[in-house]
Amino acid sequence: MAEVEIRRFAEGDADAVLSVILPIQREEFGIDITADAQPDLRVIPDFYQSGKGEFWVAVKDGAIVGTLGLKDIGNHQAALRKMFVAAEVRGREHGVAALLLDRMFAHARDACLTDIFLGTTDKFVAAHRFYEKNGFTEIAKSALPRAFPLMAVDTKFYRHKVG
Repeated sequence: MAEVEIRRFAEGDADAVLSVILPIQREEFGIDITADAQPDLRVIPDFYQSGKGEFWVAVKDGAIVGTLGLKDIGNHQAALRKMFVAAEVRGREHGVAALLLDRMFAHARDACLTDIFLGTTDKFVAAHRFYEKNGFTEIAKSALPRAFPLMAVDTKFYRHKVG
């Protein structure tokens, strides 16, 4: 089994990131969304890699197979966004999602973040189980910080206390 590397997003990764995210959103989950409707993915360094934020990619055999963005929302808090893993490397046997999350948690501790919030859709049931297994607690939309970047498709929200 080929090794999976987790590294920071670099210039030149944008098209490969879209090629992981869009098919999952559109084909697997039937979410009618385009790249144009997600302008953050065209300005990842400015949108995610500023303040205490970051964006990572999982690479296997030279190809990007996973993504995870962490958006600094101020007050030592961040929003987890764009966590996607290609179908062929999903699951415990590959560990791609766990590696991405481990890197994010290490970064969060180093950056002295206190909370990580995320929004997701009702359709991502396996993701809900994964987040809950990894210490995220479901919260009401009203419990989100004011600075949390709400997405129209998000209907379920989680919080993870860093520490």
